[in-house]
Amino acid sequence: MLAEPAPSLSDLALGLVVVVLALRLGRAPGPHRHWRTAFWWVGIAALAGSVHHGLIKHSERWSGPSWAVISGMVVVAVSYLLAATVAEVLGPRHGRTFWLLRSIGIVAYAVLAVTGHAGVGALLACESLTMVCILALWGWAAWHRHPMAGPVIVALVASAAAAATKAIDPSVTRRVALDPTSVYHLAQIVGMVLLYLAVTKPRRPDRPDRDPRALLG
Repeated sequence: MLAEPAPSLSDLALGLVVVVLALRLGRAPGPHRHWRTAFWWVGIAALAGSVHHGLIKHSERWSGPSWAVISGMVVVAVSYLLAATVAEVLGPRHGRTFWLLRSIGIVAYAVLAVTGHAGVGALLACESLTMVCILALWGWAAWHRHPMAGPVIVALVASAAAAATKAIDPSVTRRVALDPTSVYHLAQIVGMVLLYLAVTKPRRPDRPDRDPRALLG
């Protein structure tokens, strides 16, 4: 018997869809390799989440460590999303920029840890700062008419909207026999499909004066 049937099955659906998208990305010639790695980590985290909600939640001893491991997978996935964004928007030689932006979430969590507020929730909250950096980079790219910017921003906003569904009152989602976490998992499928479509969209050569990478020399 599954401990949390709806969250487990919805996480399984999310994981399977994202793994299929990751496999398809592996055969696509255009997208940067960091996109594929990010999709793999999201898919693996979702599949692990399915096991967590379905089986490990039965154990008070292992539930906490299990969720911590899954949270770590999410952190890795977000890191690759940032790396892919930096490569696409600024160019592949901006490793220092990646580490500068990545350090924002890491430093924020370190401060919380020192002040006694460490935890999985705090870690994921700090990762939202990294997502803000990702959105800011794509916003800057949109300003300079980067061909991928619009579709990627739509996908990221859809994912953010999916995350917001976790705040829905359970009495509302109960009308469709779900809980907020399950709704989030299912809504996140839309965000990941949109991101896949954005990064696999045929790329047209842009004018040099409109290419953010050209502007940076």
